[in-house]
Amino acid sequence: MKIVRKIKPEIKEKRGDITKLLDDGKSKIKSILLITSKAGSVRSNHYHRKDAHWIYILSGKMGYYEKPVKGNRIKKAILGPGDMVYTPPLMIHTTKFPRDTVFMAFSIRSRNQKNYEQDTVRVEALA
Repeated sequence: MKIVRKIKPEIKEKRGDITKLLDDGKSKIKSILLITSKAGSVRSNHYHRKDAHWIYILSGKMGYYEKPVKGNRIKKAILGPGDMVYTPPLMIHTTKFPRDTVFMAFSIRSRNQKNYEQDTVRVEALA
């Protein structure tokens, strides 16, 4: 599981701050989503054949569960504001929200509905 915790501003000055969320030199982001989740909701419960994404928490709290398609070990992490988690292709993932949460998802493939549905395989929740 690839998690970056409590991302802090790289530059702080009188005009404001600049925080680098992602600059790995490899990711080719094609879609950026702003998502809100109500307290008690469960999302994801799927994996992507080819897509990969980063989830960055703006506010709230998220339980993140993952397991490889060909594997049995479930990993769990609790993320809060300033935390980010990477989900590679063929990684089953479930997200649970104990409180209202706002997050962003940065995906390497287009998220138009047709492409998304063709690449997504729905499964039972991991938690």
